[in-house]
Amino acid sequence: MPKTDVSGLSMLGSHTETASNPEDAVLEKVPAGHQGTDYVVRFTAPEFTSLCPMTGQPDFAHIVIDYIPNEWLVESKSLKLFLHSFRNHGAFHEDCSIYIAKRIVDLLDPKWLRIGAYWYPRGGIPIDVFWQTGKAPEGVWLPDQGVATYRGRG
Repeated sequence: MPKTDVSGLSMLGSHTETASNPEDAVLEKVPAGHQGTDYVVRFTAPEFTSLCPMTGQPDFAHIVIDYIPNEWLVESKSLKLFLHSFRNHGAFHEDCSIYIAKRIVDLLDPKWLRIGAYWYPRGGIPIDVFWQTGKAPEGVWLPDQGVATYRGRG
């Protein structure tokens, strides 16, 4: 089994403060150990939080990120801190969702990436945001993201 080179990482294994906004958050990458093999990596953030840019009220989402690595993997602690940096950041649902996906794409240049952002209701209307880089490679198993459409209490 290949050993992952972590020599260039600045956050893993040390105390790291959360950035005050997503633009200042650092995302780090590590070499993918199975280049040439198409497989899906999934990150699930069921308690994502940001702020409404108009009211300052908190917004909550269940975010699922799937990607097929090329040469790089996103380092999970840096991703967690990046997602936490939205906690006091005001942005619309669509802006948060697409910004997260594009930052990861810019960092990794993956073979494929999709994001499903399942936002809880604001003003009585849930907003779900979906985006992907294109068609997934042939033959890759892509499981359903497993997040039900919002149904309220029933």
